[in-house]
Amino acid sequence: MLLGFKTELKLNNYQRTALMKHCGVARHAWNWGLALTRQILDHNKANPDSKIKFPTAIDLHKWLVALVKSENEWYYECSKSTPQQALMALREAWKRCFNKTAGVPNFRKKGKRDSFTLEGTVKILDSNKIQVPVIGVLKTYERLPQVLTKSATISRQADRWFISFRFDVETHNLSNTDVVGVDLGVKNLATLSTGKVISGAKSYKKYEARLSRMQWLNRHKIIGSNNWKKAQLQIARLHRKIANIRKDTLHKLTTLLAKNHGTIVIEDLNVSGMMANHKLAKAIADMSFFEFRRQLTYKCELYGSKLVVVDRWLPSSKTCSNCGTKKETLILKERVFDCGHCGFTIDRDLNAAINLKNAVS
Repeated sequence: MLLGFKTELKLNNYQRTALMKHCGVARHAWNWGLALTRQILDHNKANPDSKIKFPTAIDLHKWLVALVKSENEWYYECSKSTPQQALMALREAWKRCFNKTAGVPNFRKKGKRDSFTLEGTVKILDSNKIQVPVIGVLKTYERLPQVLTKSATISRQADRWFISFRFDVETHNLSNTDVVGVDLGVKNLATLSTGKVISGAKSYKKYEARLSRMQWLNRHKIIGSNNWKKAQLQIARLHRKIANIRKDTLHKLTTLLAKNHGTIVIEDLNVSGMMANHKLAKAIADMSFFEFRRQLTYKCELYGSKLVVVDRWLPSSKTCSNCGTKKETLILKERVFDCGHCGFTIDRDLNAAINLKNAVS
């Protein structure tokens, strides 16, 4: 299977400038292609009898070379694969939009999610050196896996740059046949059917006041001024810290589950529907349920365990794990499950986790 590796780069000022140029080229190619494709869609909508064929990524790149590159010489200062990969990503974004799995692509803005992809001569030279096209040899802070890769993506978070690439790894086969049910929640990130409770990082809740204060102080600064840029950098650093704390908690939990259990049972949560509850949306987003499932999916494949996703309509919280009797109603503030049929009393989340385990046992 393909596994991703991402690490921070150790750069000098010349290399930082080169990376910013590549980000600018990728952003310009994306915005140009997006404006053109939107014009084509508007024309086809207004003229149903004389529709223009929607361009492929190859068509967009040919038009870019003929119309844009010849007028903008700074395109030639960067790798030719940078605008090509940006247009390929744009075409994939439109494909997801047409399949109704994502929304309409948006224009990219400088300083927000800056990234670009390089393809071609990408070679790992040493334990902490990697060679990429045009830019040259880049150093990293940690050891790199000695693998073969053909492309790499470089991205920026606040004032730090990261490189990521994918490579083939062998999957493992676990001899463990243990089955565990995992119930996700807002109070605690996960409750296992074994009785173990994992608390969530709640990093946004921890730093919400500081973030609000920094944004409040930045409200009257002149956009583009040095003080505004300094404040924006501080805010971006805090956002990065919040995201890293959350990711660290999720990685530790998902690795623990995938390595030590043969079968993991979770519920197919309707996260977008849960986010519609404005009283709980902030807490749900802070737990990052979708990222938990994404990480658990590929780690189960990597370590040889099995992930079972049960139907979201399974009444795991309302059903007694002792006798199987289902309650008619169960409000959110009831944290203890009391069965009126057998008199069994148990924690609400633990009861749901046991029911998830029993669903496949």
